Parts: sequence; structure tokens; C-alpha cells
Amino acid sequence: MEAGNHTRVSEFFLRGLSDDPELQPLLFGLFLFMYLVTVLGNLLIILAILSDSNLHTPMYFFLSNLSSVDICFISTTVPKMLVNIQAQSKDISYPGCLTQLYFFMIFAGMDGFLLTVMAYDRFVAICHPLHYTVIMNPRLCGLLVLVCWLIIFWVSLIHVLLVRRLTFCTGTEIPHFFCEVVQILQVACSDTRINNIFLYVSTAILGVFPLTGIFFSYSLIVSSLMRMSSAAGKYKAFSTCGSHLSVVSLYYGASLGLYLSPAGIHSSQRIPVASVMYTVVTPMLNPFIYSLRNKDVKGALRRLHSRGALCP
Repeated sequence: MEAGNHTRVSEFFLRGLSDDPELQPLLFGLFLFMYLVTVLGNLLIILAILSDSNLHTPMYFFLSNLSSVDICFISTTVPKMLVNIQAQSKDISYPGCLTQLYFFMIFAGMDGFLLTVMAYDRFVAICHPLHYTVIMNPRLCGLLVLVCWLIIFWVSLIHVLLVRRLTFCTGTEIPHFFCEVVQILQVACSDTRINNIFLYVSTAILGVFPLTGIFFSYSLIVSSLMRMSSAAGKYKAFSTCGSHLSVVSLYYGASLGLYLSPAGIHSSQRIPVASVMYTVVTPMLNPFIYSLRNKDVKGALRRLHSRGALCP
């Protein structure tokens, strides 16, 4: 078949999580519930931080950014899946697929970058407490977030441009519930060597390097805590890291293993399940992790609720 016939594909078909018609109402209700909980929970975190002057600190500035990104992250995949389930359709247009791919990579990458920046913030707070406000000044905080956006913008754009040069057969089915770069490369009808090379390069940029930064920050934190003589001081210092470590474990536990595993061992059952963990479950759990384990956030949420109850 000529390459020209491949390039005229106008849509893809998303396999979804299950082909069983009886499971579709259950999947629709479950994912709609998780989506609404995620959006509401992260919005509450953002509102609590914005409304409470006690939370106008670098740590909560990064947390509010993480909550904003999580809302956008889950909104790139779940609404389209819900529409397809409701309409009993599996199609997604070619431009729509590339758009979903682009924004998915942006927000997935920003999640990892923000977790790394938050680890650095904890390192400065614990290892250099007297200089914390000087080092983590508003200008540096804003600059760190801006640099993260610029890096992920260009990495995602290059991915999309590389995918655009590929050819696809008519009626191509993507074995996933959204347009994910690894799955798109597997169903392409043309040579994907350049794409695969850049995929591993971008995995290093967006996954390995940030995770290395997190490990390095916490190694310095642990080293600093070991030099403390007070057990109460050690507990108090490290307790501020518990929520962050929980989120890091959830996010990287699923996503990094999925992207670093060789293409040959990817199974159609394992990929969607692992993807649900870091695209849906992690953004949903983040507000609960940070609110249940953080007295400042719980206090801000109570004050926000009290102000809302007083409004007529």
C-alpha cells in the first residue's frame, strides 16, 4: 500500500478499558465520580490556599500549582472517555488525538517537575531553615515553575511534530482509552525509530532526571536529620515530607515503570490499568493526602467552610 493512502486517516478508534457492554454503565459512573471528586478536591485545595494568608508560602504555592495541573491532567483524558461511553462510540479525530496527546504530555510532565521542585523546597526548609525565606523567594519560585513549563512545552511539541510525520492505516485502533504516545507509535505504519529515540530521551528528561532530583534532595534531608540530636525535631521535620513522599510513590510507581519497560512486554490489559493509576487515581488522591496529613491545610479548609456557612 502506498504511503499516500496511509496519510489520509481522519480518525482513530480507542479500544477503551473494556469491550463488555454490561460494564459500560459501571465504568461511566465510576469514572464520572472520580473525575468530579478530583476536580472538587483540587479546587478546594486551591481555594483554601488562596483564601488563607498563613498558606502564602513557597510550599503551598507549589501545591496550588500541582492541584491546578492535576485538574487539567485528568481533564485531558476522562471527559473524552465518558463521552465515548455515553455515545457508544470509540472514535477520536486525528487532530483531536494529537491535541489530547500534546496536553496529556504537558500536564503529565508538569506533575513530575512540580514534585521535584517541591522536594527541593523541603530540602531547603529542613537543611537551611534560617535561609529558607531568602532562598525560596517569590521570584525564584515563579522562575522554577516557568522553567518547568517551558521545558515541557517544547518536549511535548517535538513529540507531536514527530508523530505528525508518521503514517497510519485507515481504521487504526489504539489499544488504550486515550491517545498515548507509546501506543500510537506501536500502531503506526511507518518507521518510528526517530520517535522511539526521542521517547527514551524525553523519558529521561521528564522521568529519570526529576526522580533523581527527588532522591538526591531526600538523601540530603535524611543526612541532615541524622545529625539532629532531638528525636522530636527529627519527627517534626520529616513529617512535613510525608504527604509529598506518598504522592511521589503513587505517581512514579505506575508511570515510570510503564514508560521504561520494553515495548515487547506491554500487554493490552496491563497498560490501561497502570495508566488509570497515575492519570486518574493519583490526581484524585492528592487532595486527600495533603489535607488529611497536613494540619495547616485542614485548618484552612475548616475556615473556608466556616466562611461559606456564614454567607447567606
